[in-house]
Amino acid sequence: MATAVLVVSGALLYDVVAVRVGQPARRWRAQIADELATRHLDDLWVLVGAGAATLLGGWLLWLAVAPGLRRWLVLRPYGGTTAAIDRAGVGHLLTDRAAGLDGIDRLRIRVGRRRIRISLAGAAEPALVQRQLRDELGRVGLGRPMRLDVRAARGTAGVVGEDEGVVPGPGDGGAGAAGGEGSGAAG
Repeated sequence: MATAVLVVSGALLYDVVAVRVGQPARRWRAQIADELATRHLDDLWVLVGAGAATLLGGWLLWLAVAPGLRRWLVLRPYGGTTAAIDRAGVGHLLTDRAAGLDGIDRLRIRVGRRRIRISLAGAAEPALVQRQLRDELGRVGLGRPMRLDVRAARGTAGVVGEDEGVVPGPGDGGAGAAGGEGSGAAG
């Protein structure tokens, strides 16, 4: 759709600039201008065109505000099929895994499109939590590697663990992903 709009508006802009520098208007533009000037508003083709433009505009507005596939993370292809998992589902899976670890008083997991942020409070070692959750995330089989950031609240463990690497994936150019936030709490 964007390419079609770009081509049509580019052709129209070219013709307007050509007219401004003294060349005659292209025949297609002159014919459209003549049709628009001579047809009445109650003409069938004018009403059909207005209805089509209204439907197209409504469809484009719906596409702009609809969540689309942002909340889904694509999994690695298996046997010629593709699947996806909801980001909130990944968050709940990691929350369940972290609930089994000792020393975590509070936990918050936010799953983005490319990064998972984990904030924890308690006596748990952030590096251990990070290793455990990285292993669990590797078992999910995401099509695109995810960055895992584990941060401890101040005054508890005093150490901030941040995974500069990524969870192993099939390659650097994995399949696309999409949106929604998953969060959970364990206690």
